Amino acid sequence: MGGDHAPAVVVEGALAAARHLDVRVLLVGPESRVMSVLRLLAGGHTGALEVIDAEETVSNDEPATLALRRRPRAAIRVAAELVADGHADALVSAGHTGATVVSARSAFGMIPGVDRPALAAVIPTQIGSAVLIDAGASVECRPPHLVQFAVMGEAYARLVLGVERPRVGLLSIGEEPNKGNELTREAHRLLKTAPVGFIGNVEGREIYSGAADVVVCDGFTGNVVLKTSEGLVDAVERLLGDELRGTFTSQIESVLSRRAFRRFRRRVDYSEYGGAPLLGVAGTAIVAHGRSSAKAVRNAIAMAARLASSDVVSQVTRGVAVAGVS
Repeated sequence: MGGDHAPAVVVEGALAAARHLDVRVLLVGPESRVMSVLRLLAGGHTGALEVIDAEETVSNDEPATLALRRRPRAAIRVAAELVADGHADALVSAGHTGATVVSARSAFGMIPGVDRPALAAVIPTQIGSAVLIDAGASVECRPPHLVQFAVMGEAYARLVLGVERPRVGLLSIGEEPNKGNELTREAHRLLKTAPVGFIGNVEGREIYSGAADVVVCDGFTGNVVLKTSEGLVDAVERLLGDELRGTFTSQIESVLSRRAFRRFRRRVDYSEYGGAPLLGVAGTAIVAHGRSSAKAVRNAIAMAARLASSDVVSQVTRGVAVAGVS
């Protein structure tokens, strides 16, 4: 039931995943509503799909902790408990991020040495990809939390992006160590002696340059960065379309450039990535965009399956243990 267009796009994306990937999908939500959509879309052929009844849900305008306390059998909590109990290998949600974080943390627990979970979003750069951590799980952080995020982000970049020695940068308003607020200044001091490939501060304009393989920040800042970037891509697409439709010559150029623009769109479209893993919890959880399409849901499930099968949680846990942070 999570996401702006649920349950239809969630069911459609789950159907695509069940049909084209080697996965079994449990759909958790009000059974009557989910089944009505499922029958309409699947035509009676549900394949490797099963509906788990959970009548209660958490809306995006509710405080997560309070809502879950009032509704202990909310769908997101039931889904997290299915993973914790071994009935599923990974959790995927496009719903209330706070409720997903709280439910995953409660059901899975935290890995040793990590106090706060963090969303690791893969973002495009001029030379490949980078990890932005935290992209919205922990909006209030202390300097040691950013060190933990850096260690987890480095481990994730090594495992998923294949970067042997990830360069870790701290997002701030200037390159100098004394720039930024109290959080970034103290985090910079701690990161200088942390067991990561710390390269210093990176400014906002450097995020997509490829200057760093891992960009570390608190969840409030990271979420603003991510959503600003999404809005910019949409604006550029509309503005470019308007310009190319302006003249006959431009219309010809529009036809010629359409293929290149489609390639560009795939590089920056969040639906291609599906979602972001919630690192720090002792289980596999993927948080998808609230505006997720069926394609994005399908890709989020594919990401969850990949991370669960490669046991990324255990590998990140080992990385944290070797780094010895706390």
